[in-house]
Amino acid sequence: MKKPKAIWMKMTIFFIAAVAAAIAAAAIWIGRMDVSGLNDPLPEPTTIYDRNGAPVTQLSSSKIDPVPLQDIPVQLLHAVIAVEDRRYYEHSGVDVKSIARALFTNAKSGEVMQGGSTITQQLAKNMFLTAEQTMGRKLKEAAMALKIESTLSKDQILELYINQIYFGEGRWGVQEAARLYFGKDVRDLSLPESALLAGLPKAPTRYSPIQNKEKALERRNLVLGLMKQEGYINEEEYDKAVNSPLALAKTGKDQTRGKHASYVDYVIEEAVKLYGFTEEQLLTGGLQLYTELDPKVQNAVEDVYASEDSFPKSTDDQLIQSGAVVLDPSTGGVRGMVGNRGDHVFRGFNRASQLKRQPGSTFKPLVVYAPALEKGYTPYSRLYDGPLDINGYRPQDWDRSTRGEVSLYEAVLSSWNIPAVWLLNEIGIDYGMDFASKLDIPLGKEDRTLGIALGGLQTGVSPLQMAQAYGMFPNQGKMNKAHAITRITTKDGQPLIEASVKPVQVMTPANANTMTAMLQDVVGKGTGTNAALSRPSAGKTGTTQLPDSPQFEGANGVKDAWFVGYTPELVTAVWLGYDQTDKDHYLTTSGGAYPAGIFRAIMTKALEGAPVTAFQRPPALGLSTGSGSDGPKENGNGHGNPKEKDKEKDKGKGKNKKDKDED
Repeated sequence: MKKPKAIWMKMTIFFIAAVAAAIAAAAIWIGRMDVSGLNDPLPEPTTIYDRNGAPVTQLSSSKIDPVPLQDIPVQLLHAVIAVEDRRYYEHSGVDVKSIARALFTNAKSGEVMQGGSTITQQLAKNMFLTAEQTMGRKLKEAAMALKIESTLSKDQILELYINQIYFGEGRWGVQEAARLYFGKDVRDLSLPESALLAGLPKAPTRYSPIQNKEKALERRNLVLGLMKQEGYINEEEYDKAVNSPLALAKTGKDQTRGKHASYVDYVIEEAVKLYGFTEEQLLTGGLQLYTELDPKVQNAVEDVYASEDSFPKSTDDQLIQSGAVVLDPSTGGVRGMVGNRGDHVFRGFNRASQLKRQPGSTFKPLVVYAPALEKGYTPYSRLYDGPLDINGYRPQDWDRSTRGEVSLYEAVLSSWNIPAVWLLNEIGIDYGMDFASKLDIPLGKEDRTLGIALGGLQTGVSPLQMAQAYGMFPNQGKMNKAHAITRITTKDGQPLIEASVKPVQVMTPANANTMTAMLQDVVGKGTGTNAALSRPSAGKTGTTQLPDSPQFEGANGVKDAWFVGYTPELVTAVWLGYDQTDKDHYLTTSGGAYPAGIFRAIMTKALEGAPVTAFQRPPALGLSTGSGSDGPKENGNGHGNPKEKDKEKDKGKGKNKKDKDED
């Protein structure tokens, strides 16, 4: 038997060896990191054009107009260090003390009050990494910071950082910011002006002196207080600076740079993912990007999203978020987009294109009703609407009642759940999924459940995907791939990329028109009346339930609210919800309320002055009789008792045993 001392000794040696190996591996990893791009020269900005060929905005990097550190006022450098990284000259790229302090403060408050990223880490993130919030990205950021610190001096890092950081209104770099906000060279900035600029990178939109002078002053004075606390200024200098008025340059907001931020983010995303450009090429290559952006439509979306009245009241600590997309169904061209409420972060999370949430009842037309029409069902077909239990999956209607049997038209109009689930079971889950795949909605094996009839997807969809899919209804059953970019050229006009979009015939024109006719009545007298316009329109509401967990027991609310609708000219998809849903943060609205209202407001502005166009409608359909909500009475194919006819009972489990959608 081995002695305890010998065992302990071996364990100690093993532990030391493991730690040494980890340190050696980390050192090799960090040593191999390439940060040579820090000093690459950056040429001209890239220009983005709208669908009319007019310049909309420019993409650029602060290195286009760099400022040597010796030309930057010391008080500005002190302000940046005080507010962003007060131990900058004491750490080696990663500040363990600041991270620990931030973790303690955040844990104590129950929310994110402080960050632990150093100036060097921020530089690494801005120049080499994406904005994703993952542990892997944070580790890589820290490793790159250590590599940068071993390569460059503190002054070199600070100079790069202050020339790279985003200051809002489309301006990167302190020189551009000084010229925009104060109409002067950076070397001529005063103490209060320096403090104001230093406070902007945290949240450039929120603290913009152009958009919100009061918050800008509060932030400026906070920075001045931190400078006094760190000993950079004395009491007299502090008092004089905090009492100085905010004097901005008379030129005000730049009319071309920094406009339409969410749309520009998506253009970059598309250029990178679809055409293989790098962000560096887009920011520095002097390219010409021609897009589908319609200024009138984009301004309409932004105006609606700028109004607090468009949205339900948020909690004090978390904003109810939203994303919306408007596209032309005849081309797939994205005419307008907003990806967030509140402060915009350059290439941050775009809820219009990157969000993945369950779509609720807005998915019914795509995976149930449109496929059923292709199978030979009609609006008059009778569907089962009674107690349903398929292998333990028991969907409920939002009113918790049943009607025995309803027409397909009435099921669409009132967004009943049981008939939708029953009908998907009748036509076959695979058939419904195949139809959705033609619309570029990826569904995996884990989605092969009857729950998809109610939008119960494992991954979810984005507003962009939903707008693209619904676009085939007003376009005679043909779907065009959603896209923003039409062509890309060099600064001299030499063609690099020419977009080619080929429509896909997903369903027959007659059936697409029939689906539109039913969705028109959803807006006219169904669950979507709040979306009604003074012109022909159609659409569908959607709401998803709170997770089935103890924290939501007794909560009367929902997780997501959607509206997807269209006119013959435009399709708009709107999502509403919290980024993080918990017992204190959930919606108390539905897709037929605020999202439908947002749709109505956007479309009213976007189509103002445009000729009124009617949908193509099957002449003998006769749905909107105005005689009540019962809809058509004629019998059609497809009705029966699910207890006698259960094609998919071995595959029929849904999300949970009490699946229901509010609308």
